[in-house]
Amino acid sequence: MVNKNPPSPSFSPPSHPAHTLLALLHAQGEVARLSEREQLFSSLLDSVNAVLWAMDWETRRVLYVSPAYERIFGRSAGLLLADHNEWRDSIYPDDLEYAERSLAEVLVKGAVEDREYRIIAADGQVRWLSDKCFINQQADSAQGVIVVGMAEDITEKKQLEGELQRLATTDVLTQSSNRRHFFECAHHTFEKARQEQAPMAFLLLDIDDFKQVNDTYGHQTGDQVLQRIADSGKAVLRRGDLFGRIGGEEFAAVFPGCTPELALQVAQRLQREIQRLSFSQDEQVFGVTVSQGLTGIDEEDEVLDSLFARADAAMYQAKRQGKNQIVRG
Repeated sequence: MVNKNPPSPSFSPPSHPAHTLLALLHAQGEVARLSEREQLFSSLLDSVNAVLWAMDWETRRVLYVSPAYERIFGRSAGLLLADHNEWRDSIYPDDLEYAERSLAEVLVKGAVEDREYRIIAADGQVRWLSDKCFINQQADSAQGVIVVGMAEDITEKKQLEGELQRLATTDVLTQSSNRRHFFECAHHTFEKARQEQAPMAFLLLDIDDFKQVNDTYGHQTGDQVLQRIADSGKAVLRRGDLFGRIGGEEFAAVFPGCTPELALQVAQRLQREIQRLSFSQDEQVFGVTVSQGLTGIDEEDEVLDSLFARADAAMYQAKRQGKNQIVRG
């Protein structure tokens, strides 16, 4: 028997008000958690002293830059996002070619982690950056090549490295090159002169009767004598010449590309400059003199020690001949 009464339509009772409230509270909770995560992420980016960035390689458009950009570069992030040249314009001119070339290497290597270059911040300060960059392997291929990176401000580290280098290569008392650094540079200059068959001169200088100065006026005055003679050497020598303290009262100089005649003129100027120095201690005024030995590179010289030995012998000959003079060896 056929039931002629049509089936009743299905009916879903309205949700219970409590269920609706629970769903609403759950949704609000999810929104709150997302907001907390966003705030946490933003806070972390603000606290990191490094610039996180992303760039579309094909268009050179900067897609993202973290808040540290404005703090380190002192420039507007909005301007950078609008024009990639803002980054180029901030790079120290001498480092621009390297910065661009090393960035391009990421296409070959996939990652470049040893880039260091300088920028000029908006306030005119020069800062050092260590900038690591990578190709984003997770990016959609349709997006093209996306390069991401992190640029860290290493200015303080570079300043510390520079100070350590200065301390390692400088005589503390006279602020001229110390013995080790002087001879390292002198060896390099000697080898270059030999390869190029260029002239080079070597000078040794010793303060006459320096022990008597210390014994009569004290070591503090003796230190002042050493400092003033070092200052005279820096003032008289040409740009590119080497000058250093290699012993107690002994100094040395190397004149690259300098003929024997020109080297003698420089040594004579130094001799006159030192003779004009005046010192005083307990109302006593005194001066000092120096003996110098000067030599030049010969075709037979295969090592720097040959020049050093000749200059040393010439200097002691100057001592024997009455001091306060220059002898060529």
